[in-house]
Amino acid sequence: MRHAKNAVRRNTLPLHAVAWIVGAFILVPIVYAVLGGFKHNNQLSSNPFGLPDPWVAGNYTAVLASGSFWRQLWNSTFIAVASTALVVALSALAAFVFARFAFRGRELLFTLFTAGLMFPFAVAILPIFVLLRTFGLLDNPLGVILTQAAFGLPLTIIILRQFFRGIPGEVEEAATLDGCSTFGFFWRILLPMARPALATVSVLALVGSWNNFMLPLVVFSDESAWTLPLGVQQFQGQYASDTARILAYLVLAMVPALGFYAIAERHLVGGLTAGATKG
Repeated sequence: MRHAKNAVRRNTLPLHAVAWIVGAFILVPIVYAVLGGFKHNNQLSSNPFGLPDPWVAGNYTAVLASGSFWRQLWNSTFIAVASTALVVALSALAAFVFARFAFRGRELLFTLFTAGLMFPFAVAILPIFVLLRTFGLLDNPLGVILTQAAFGLPLTIIILRQFFRGIPGEVEEAATLDGCSTFGFFWRILLPMARPALATVSVLALVGSWNNFMLPLVVFSDESAWTLPLGVQQFQGQYASDTARILAYLVLAMVPALGFYAIAERHLVGGLTAGATKG
């Protein structure tokens, strides 16, 4: 028994080593940014990887006292939440139809949705700009929300469809016998059962919206409508010589998305696992 455990440990050791290396590549820049925000600029030059001495909280408090930071935080939050709600609602309805109904052309239509994954956003930026200008959606949060929702549909539909297809047909038959309508089955039974998958696609949509830089850059020319990624660029240009304060701004801009991901991480992993094993 002991030899078997030792053999398993030896076999998994390379995987653990790779995981630690990848984790270090992700964690080290974050730790450097957090500690760098508590330093003076001369400390960053003389002691870039050591602990701050002394600790300087002024960089963080200066950012938190800035009205533009909170305005950009609200803009990012509003756009991310609205985009996520829209893409999840539309994708859930579409995935339900693709998963539970048989009709002519279903697979062809689903293939058209999945083809959207191969369509780079950067290629479409000029047509998107012209379309938004035509509909008067420039300098309007709807211009970002609708576009992000459209580009988020393919992946979200794929994940939810796979999960919905894994729900046994006997569950739907029992609900129908109890007098439940088709939409009632979707709303009262299917969606509660699909919470892990819904949490997965919500996290992906929310974080994707939070980190989106190019689309808000194209849509917004009014500084009051900027999101945090645009604010980071502006702040970096304004305080180009104050690296410590820039690091503090970057850390505070990352905190909401990292906090949401940390809370939803268990559901994210569970939803991806369920989507991979059901079918």
